[in-house]
Amino acid sequence: MKSSRRYILGLLFCLGWLFFPAGMEHVGAKDFVVVIDAGHGGHDPGAVGKISKEKNINLKVALKLGKKIEENCKDVKVIYTRKKDVFLSLNRRAEIANNAKADLFISIHTNALAKNKTMQGASTWTLGLAKSDDNLEVAKRENAVILYESDYETRYAGFNPNSAESYIIFEFMQDKYMEQSVHLASLVQKQFKNSCKRIDRGVHQAGFLVLKASAMPSILVELGFISTPAEERYLNTEAGTTSLANGIYRAFRTYKQEQEARLNGSSDNITPRKQTSTATPAKKEEVGTTPKKEEKPAPTETSKGGELIFKVQFLTSDKPLAKNDKRLKGLKEVDYYKEGGLYKYTYGADANYNKVLRTRNSIKPKFKDAFVIAFKNGKKTNINEAIQEFKKKQK
Repeated sequence: MKSSRRYILGLLFCLGWLFFPAGMEHVGAKDFVVVIDAGHGGHDPGAVGKISKEKNINLKVALKLGKKIEENCKDVKVIYTRKKDVFLSLNRRAEIANNAKADLFISIHTNALAKNKTMQGASTWTLGLAKSDDNLEVAKRENAVILYESDYETRYAGFNPNSAESYIIFEFMQDKYMEQSVHLASLVQKQFKNSCKRIDRGVHQAGFLVLKASAMPSILVELGFISTPAEERYLNTEAGTTSLANGIYRAFRTYKQEQEARLNGSSDNITPRKQTSTATPAKKEEVGTTPKKEEKPAPTETSKGGELIFKVQFLTSDKPLAKNDKRLKGLKEVDYYKEGGLYKYTYGADANYNKVLRTRNSIKPKFKDAFVIAFKNGKKTNINEAIQEFKKKQK
């Protein structure tokens, strides 16, 4: 057991140096920079359907998305990891984004299930520990790209994409851009559901190496299932790829305008041209208890006297929920905080990180994507720093 843990910590250390070399910190740029990554390519076809290959679907949507942004957002610089059918390593894709000091990284992919020919719908993913076997399988499939690289064992510090043990590192690696990434992912899914009329498969987390190596808010989009004949046909139509690209564009546009409003100190609702949006810019975080229906949330304290408090975040909503809302699945004494125009619901509150971690595990059967966050002085704080502070107090 000890040797296994030493291996994991050693792997974590190596990956830390590999993925976050000195000088990667984000700095301001004249233009807003978005990097669009068409997954797979060249001798890596990605998932293969009866009439098409994933790499080609990904590229069509990526190019249409980039063109839409370039035509409508003159202050945005679009960078593509690839614009033709070529192979790129996962590290190289992230390197392109990091070197450009990008504000966003959007990776386009297409899903597949070997033994299921009926599954449909789009999903959007962010970096994190996979909370279910299904989520882990998606990460394994996407990370298996490294097997096409001759020196992958050295380049990825012994990471084995097919070994569940390798993914334990994502328990220790929490993305400091997670909140922004999850918010963008939520905006994308909202567009897929409402504008593109796709089956909404939700926002999920898993250990994607390409997202881990990207030093900015980042998402990975699964457009649909190439393994389902009806969906594969849709993904190979001009109307299908155009609709999906436009949906991602509208989500991007809303996200960017929210960021601008926050930086400018504006509290007005954001309504992008030629679309209707209920999203609001990020405001100062508020913390409160679950309101009654139609009742304005009342803030409550999350920590007193500088005490560090850990909580489990399990649900996000664009409107306050009633105490008996079915989406809470019977949880009592639920709190929330407001961020980025969204109500983010939490459960459990304790200064003991291990206790809150056990709380998260206890609700995993109901909320597979729940994760631990931290508050200090009534404001959300960096989870990695909070964990380190907690560990120091235990010594």
